Amino acid sequence: MLRTHTNGELRIEHAGTEVTLCGWVQRSRDKGGMIWVDLRDRYGVTQLMLEEGKSSAEALALARGLGREFVVEAKGVVVERLSKNDKMPTGDIEIKVKELRVLNPAKLPPFLIEDETDGGDDIRMKYRYLDLRRNPIRESLQLRHHVGREVRNYLDKQDFIEVETPVLIKSTPEGARDFVVPSRMNPGEFYALPQSPQTFKQLLMVSGFDRYYQIVKCFRDEDLRADRQPEFTQIDCEMSFVEQEDILNMFEGLIRHLFQNVKGLDIGQVPRMTYADAMKYYGSDKPDIRFDMKFVELKGEGVDLTSGKDFQVFDAANTVVGICVKGAAEYTRKQIDELTDFVRRPQIGAKGLIYARVQADGVVKSSVDKFYSEADLATWAAAFNAEPGDLILVLSGDGDKVRKQLNELRLDMGTRMGLRDPNNYTVHWVVDFPLLEYGEEEDRWFAMHHPFTSPKPEDIPLMLAGEFGKVRANAYDLVVNGVEVGGGSIRIFQKDLQSKMFEVLGFTPEEAQAQFGFLLDAFEYGAPPHGGLAFGFDRLCSLFGGTDSIRDYIAFPKNNAGRDVMIDSPSPLAQAQLDELKIKTTV
Repeated sequence: MLRTHTNGELRIEHAGTEVTLCGWVQRSRDKGGMIWVDLRDRYGVTQLMLEEGKSSAEALALARGLGREFVVEAKGVVVERLSKNDKMPTGDIEIKVKELRVLNPAKLPPFLIEDETDGGDDIRMKYRYLDLRRNPIRESLQLRHHVGREVRNYLDKQDFIEVETPVLIKSTPEGARDFVVPSRMNPGEFYALPQSPQTFKQLLMVSGFDRYYQIVKCFRDEDLRADRQPEFTQIDCEMSFVEQEDILNMFEGLIRHLFQNVKGLDIGQVPRMTYADAMKYYGSDKPDIRFDMKFVELKGEGVDLTSGKDFQVFDAANTVVGICVKGAAEYTRKQIDELTDFVRRPQIGAKGLIYARVQADGVVKSSVDKFYSEADLATWAAAFNAEPGDLILVLSGDGDKVRKQLNELRLDMGTRMGLRDPNNYTVHWVVDFPLLEYGEEEDRWFAMHHPFTSPKPEDIPLMLAGEFGKVRANAYDLVVNGVEVGGGSIRIFQKDLQSKMFEVLGFTPEEAQAQFGFLLDAFEYGAPPHGGLAFGFDRLCSLFGGTDSIRDYIAFPKNNAGRDVMIDSPSPLAQAQLDELKIKTTV
């Protein structure tokens, strides 16, 4: 080794020790007779000191020529610093340099390699190898390593076996778009990159590997955002001879283990919420329950506190629903207008926003005062349990659609009111999802999770009777702070039921056999009952790190256009490669 110690290792007890350090120059300060150099590696920073008349002329000359990010080797003695720095672990000591060697000079970096950099996202992605030298990014990747290690520790103790599944597989029509790979040896035919190892882990259950896991790369060609990348990582798990309760208990154990061993937090027992309640009270199948603001219906099933007052907006709606924001009655008209503009944005789609303030004297004032009396508005306030100082925000429209709009407003208000602290964690299961959802445009049923999810056993007769909208899935999601970090289901394991599922989804028997014949055939050779779950590894890491974006937890991520701007990928193929693959492009 060129070095005897790292730059985060030395302490006052090492005083008098001769050491050799290597690393990158963070900064240098030349005060004439004294030169100080901060030397950095992934472990920390140590200060080097050279002094006129005591250090060699050669070392002093080299030190004066050092630039940021030069790679150097320094030999010297650990001494106690006269001016200590209690903000760094090595701040009690410095190295009195005897010999200095430049291992490699460096160009001036395009941005400051410091915790608070002056580099924007684009330039940092272009020079990602420099960005990775910054402490926040390094700490994010160390956190990722820690989470991965703890996942393996837990699952190994539970008798899971890690098995790798193929990366070049067959394209399937359900789910997101596939990334495809041409086959040179089979002209005109293509592999697909896996969106998940779903069918392979089921086949492993058929094979008798009753507890499987894999920390696996998955690929989906879909629009990107802060918590989505075209290639991402799952903690993929499957178990045999289990029911839903067994899966929930096993992976509740995993998430509790991770919080305890990564964050030092005991999250206790993980509560459960039905999909129906999640939609009714939060308008989302992954509600953020760090704060309250549950939905209250003023008009809906079994309640109507708005009709008959000649307010056509409410009279024409089948659902009038709102939230109560504690302590927000002081919101100005300008702030209310901002909220109205927010819910009218095309991606949300509400037509408007009604508000009511509960004044200090208890009187309710509303934007619809001319339609509703003080007594009417007092009834609203009672329904919301609103108190003086509270603000009621109300939307109207069509069922789940207006609830989804109100969910966006609720999250925005939670942020505005400072109620979404990333270091305050709430974890819960959402269960009893619908098995199928109807696509109006396509005029057919779709699997809400995937085609291999089993119906609830008691709902199978409904499925066979054609009452598809009433069938619940034997499925579950794990939600942390309003983010779905894991999801799974008990799987179909009988050929007849799986064939029926394909039929409901619009597959002909021939199409089902062509796409999934290997799985249907396997089910005829003694498939056990089985189920599983997959965690979004990148999302889990970003939540533990207290951020919304997963990019800093991936060493070399893509930008929002799906490009790696560092290596300039994707890029065109040479004509010779296209010819060999028998591919013609039209772009």
